[in-house]
Parts: sequence; C-alpha cells; structure tokens
Amino acid sequence: MRLYDTARRAVVPFEPAPAPAEVRIYVCGITPYDSTHLGHANTYLAYDLLIRRLEDLGHCVRMVRNITDVDDSILPKARELGVDFLALAAAETARFHCDMEDLNTRPPEAEPKATEWVAEMVALISDLADAGYTYTADGTTWFDVSTWPSFGRLGGYDHDTMVALAAERGGTPDDPRQRNPLDFVLWQPSLADEPSWDSPFGSGRPGWHIECSAMAKALLGTPIDLHGGGRDLIFPHHECELAQSEAATGGQAFVKHWMHCGMVAYDGAKMSKSLGNLVFVSDLCKDSDPAAVRLALMGHHYRDDWEWRDGDLAEGEALLESLSEALRRGGGGGSADPAAEAARFAGRVRAALDDDLNAPEARRVLAEMAAAIGAGRLDRSAADVLAELCALCGIAVPADPGAP
Repeated sequence: MRLYDTARRAVVPFEPAPAPAEVRIYVCGITPYDSTHLGHANTYLAYDLLIRRLEDLGHCVRMVRNITDVDDSILPKARELGVDFLALAAAETARFHCDMEDLNTRPPEAEPKATEWVAEMVALISDLADAGYTYTADGTTWFDVSTWPSFGRLGGYDHDTMVALAAERGGTPDDPRQRNPLDFVLWQPSLADEPSWDSPFGSGRPGWHIECSAMAKALLGTPIDLHGGGRDLIFPHHECELAQSEAATGGQAFVKHWMHCGMVAYDGAKMSKSLGNLVFVSDLCKDSDPAAVRLALMGHHYRDDWEWRDGDLAEGEALLESLSEALRRGGGGGSADPAAEAARFAGRVRAALDDDLNAPEARRVLAEMAAAIGAGRLDRSAADVLAELCALCGIAVPADPGAP
C-alpha cells in the first residue's frame, strides 16, 4: 500500500509492522456543536476505506477518534443557545454517531472526550514546562516555538502563511503577551460561565492542541502508525500537536505517517459552519439510501478539494441500483473463464485502494464488474466476488433496487 505522507510531500509506502500486527491510527474527530456535513463524511469515509483494506490485508486496526467537547468553538455556541456545553456536545455527538452508522463506517476502538482527559493534559503541560518549552503570562501558558527549531516542518508553510493560518484557525498571533505570533496556547483562564479545572498554572481549561497529544499518547502510545484528519488541520493543529508531543518526550517520534483529506465546497466556497453552506448527511440519508451517499463520495479522491453537486448523488444512486441488480441477477456465465475474470476485477479494486486510496478507480471497477454481470459475461461466483468487493468498500447493497 502506498499513501501520500503530508510530512514527506510524496506518495510513499505505508509500512506498518507486517500483518497480523496491529496498526495504530489516530483520527481527529468532531467538535460537536453542529450536525455532520459532507466535509466530515468525506474525511471519515477515507479513513474507513483505509481501515477496511488494512483488515483485508490481515491487520488488526486500532483506531482512536476523539471528541473535542471543550474548546473555543463549542463554548460560545453553547452560550449562544443558552444550553450547557456538555448537553450540546452529547446531542451533536449522538447525531454524528447516527450519521456514521448510516454511512457504514467502522466505529473507533476508543472515542475519548477531551473533558475526561484533562489530568493527562495537565501532566503533559507540566512536562513541557519542566523542560523549558513554555512560559506563562496573566494565567495563560504558551508553547514557545523558538525552543523547537523544527516547528513548521509538517506543513512546510513559510512564516507569514503560518501567521495568517493561525489567525484564521483559532490562534492568537496578535496577542501582545506572546513572545512570537506562532506561539500557541497550552492552558488558559476560563471565563465565568466556562468549565474550569485546577492546575499548577492556575485554574482554567486546556488549549485545543494539547488535547489530542495527551489522548493519543495515553491510548495508543508512540509512535503512532498514522495520524490525520482534514487538510485544514495541518496548521495549526497538527503542527502544534507534533511539536509539543515530541518536545515532551525528548524528541522521540510522535507519528510515522501523516494523512490529510481535501476540503469539500458547496455554492462556490468551502463547506463550513461559519458560512452556513452545509449539506448535512442526515438530510441526504432521509431521501436516498446511505449506500448511494457513500458511493457519491467515493467518486472523489480523498486528497482532492472538490465541490458537491446534486448530480453526485444521482450518480451514486444509479450505481447502487446497478450493483443491486447485478447481485440479484447473478450473471450468466458467458466468459470462457468467469472465475479468472472475477479475480481480475477483485485485483483491480484492491490495487486501486492500495494506490493512495484511489476510491474513484475502485468505484469505476465495481461499475464495470456490475455491467459485465448484467450483460451475462460472468457467472454466479462473480456476483459473490462483487458482493465481497462491495463489503470491502463498505457499500451495503440492498437486495432489491430502491429498497431502503
């Protein structure tokens, strides 16, 4: 299997220990203050395909996906709605689980909530402070990036780009108390209506980046085989996470392979809660089979930035009907060697997934195989292989066309 590694800027072999060894994956999860949209689904589908193929190769996969239930996004939303932030998080997390179940994604081995791991975060910040990587001003503790010369190596962005991204994505580059605009918050005082924990740095709450470092280390150890999320997490979240994690362990490697997914747009702009141009998974699944939604998403490579169009779902529905019809008919056995031809189809699907998770190519092969069965060129055994390949891709094909 070959996957693009963000840190190396290239498609390279993904080389965990040989099967049946376990593969440890950490995926940054949701901040649950709104419903699951297609941008989320696009990301988590990519990791689901990866996990399914690794299991197909004989690996045991341990995937941890966190829930960020306390940060600078969910607290203002709860305040705006006049609800407890944990109640908001619980409701939106439940909706997220329903959407992921509808899309037939593998559940994580563990799904830690940030609020339940604050003690580990405090311990990690203490380690950083003891090693001289932090400073505190007015109750806020920052990571001092000048103490970590390799800061910025993950994304490879220049200084000005990082400053601009920090301002856009939750950083505080204009705070006059910072020694460097790229320094990032590890611990901060809480407002009067925000949750607060005791710590050696004063009462308050953790910064966003420290949360994943603490939970990943506690639940998976280091180095992690693969870590990732959406491309918008490369900076600042993953860059900061990488720096603090390796600084706290004396420079020991934190992650072997970094994987990031492209952004999904709608109405000409990146799909985001702030813009309100969201297409919700739950809405699509009310009117279409969730397997059709999954097939629609598979029409786009996980690393591409792309725009959702209504025609995407129509394509997914048409392909799902074709697959269902092929499995119902079972083929006619017109090929001289239908078993060998079915095996070639299977090999092409697996080769596509091994080629940097080329889901669009895997989808094309499934469509071609369904057409061959429909035309009577393959026999019943080929239909069984097609069913196996659909399962490999997480596609739950209904027994009858149009069935729920």
